[in-house]
Amino acid sequence: MNADSRIASLSHSPANVSLTWRRRSRLQRAVTALRPLLRRPGFSLAALIVLFALVSALVPQLLTGFDPYATSPTDKLTAPNLVHWFGTDELGRDLYTRVVYGSSLSVQAALLAVGIALVGGLGLGVLSGFAGGRIDAVIMRFVDVLLALPGLLLALAIVTAIGFGTIPVAIAVGVGIIPGFARTTRAEVLRVKTLPYVEAARLGGASWGRTLLRHILPNAWGPVAVLATLDFGAAILATAGLSFLGFGAAPPAAEWGTLIANGRHFLITAPWVSLLPGLFVVAVVFSLNHIARTFEENTR
Repeated sequence: MNADSRIASLSHSPANVSLTWRRRSRLQRAVTALRPLLRRPGFSLAALIVLFALVSALVPQLLTGFDPYATSPTDKLTAPNLVHWFGTDELGRDLYTRVVYGSSLSVQAALLAVGIALVGGLGLGVLSGFAGGRIDAVIMRFVDVLLALPGLLLALAIVTAIGFGTIPVAIAVGVGIIPGFARTTRAEVLRVKTLPYVEAARLGGASWGRTLLRHILPNAWGPVAVLATLDFGAAILATAGLSFLGFGAAPPAAEWGTLIANGRHFLITAPWVSLLPGLFVVAVVFSLNHIARTFEENTR
């Protein structure tokens, strides 16, 4: 048998055919689930706004031709017009361009925060719900202490201790939202591990590790994914709030919270400098919340 025949036989082996079929089946299920949602005007609009924010974070140069750091003193504090859609700031920089380029730092910080919360919360929640007993009690008391502290106050304390900047802000926000993930994950693990198919897997000889990875985690993931979408919007607000207070990226970096803070001195003479970036942030957060709530309703 030559090399081409071997490759062809491998590509048509039962294992590869089964894997391809499972991937196609998952894709078809995802498309089938999204199709009725995309027919809803509210969900479609929210998805477009979130998609715009993600494209802005990845390839901002596709959405604007201006330089976000190029100053033009003669055009400072220009009102929104056909050239400068969001107007200009106190240095004549195109505000729409700075909002678009600011998506990169803001979205990256929110993703990092949610990633930290997801890893930490999943670890604590799975260990607590799966182990039970004293381990569960100790972990939940620790989570209760974190929940007793206001999230923003905890984030302020952390970012003050580790330093200023986008990454410290993301770490501080991520630590602050770990308790919610831990609580949700623990509740789902406790629910799923008592279901008949989990007990059947254990009686069939499956180890606890295999049972956890193959049966418990996949079936406990739904509410955690919804919470991750919700907390992504909360993380955007929290990072923007810390940046507004001066803990974020140093000027002249474009970051949503910093852009809003820069315009607070011109609220009377040029309200668009703060208003339009703020409205954009609100639109993104509301869109994420709407998408998460819609998914939550459809998974019940």
